Amino acid sequence: MIKAIIFDMDGLMIDSERVTCDGYAVSLQKRGYKPSTEFYKKTLGTNTKTTYELYKQEYGDDIPFFEILNEVHQYIEDVFEQQGVPLKPGLVELLKYLKSQHYKTIIATSSERSRVQKILKQTQLSSYFDDYICGDEVENSKPDPEIFLKACQKLKVSHQEALVLEDSEAGIQAAYLAHIPVVCVPDMKYPQSVYQQKTLCIVSSLEKIKDIFTLNK
Repeated sequence: MIKAIIFDMDGLMIDSERVTCDGYAVSLQKRGYKPSTEFYKKTLGTNTKTTYELYKQEYGDDIPFFEILNEVHQYIEDVFEQQGVPLKPGLVELLKYLKSQHYKTIIATSSERSRVQKILKQTQLSSYFDDYICGDEVENSKPDPEIFLKACQKLKVSHQEALVLEDSEAGIQAAYLAHIPVVCVPDMKYPQSVYQQKTLCIVSSLEKIKDIFTLNK
């Protein structure tokens, strides 16, 4: 019986990955680097430490990654301030349903805590979550299962009582290694077959998730 739902944030709850990709493209081009959407997709779901290593592999050890990262964060903040934080279709309705049915909920994201707090305040979604665990609270980034295992510990549920909602291959792999069922809602990248096989199912939007809980009753 499912008792707790573990939410990824970027690409799953908020439509932020395209904005982030654009931010990296602007900052990289300014410095003479060639941006690549395909490379950006490889970084989806990873924390800052892992992303840094990937950028060094792609662009060389001398890339001013943290300067770029700060610019990207500012780019995203500017877009969100001007246009609002873009929520994925069905998110609010799903959260209302889960709260009404007394499921435990937690965000498990590679983003840092300060960013999560700001986004939850901007979107007024804090009341729908029991807790959150962030990239700066774990040693190992997705696809390592650490963040999902710690999410279960925070909610005091076993991995058999949890369900992960993810958009990225790294997130799918992390849930799989944690032995927690995972539903994928693809964003910028549809998972390859090897990851598809590790999901409970793949759905087109969060609007389809409620059916899973109806079956679970």
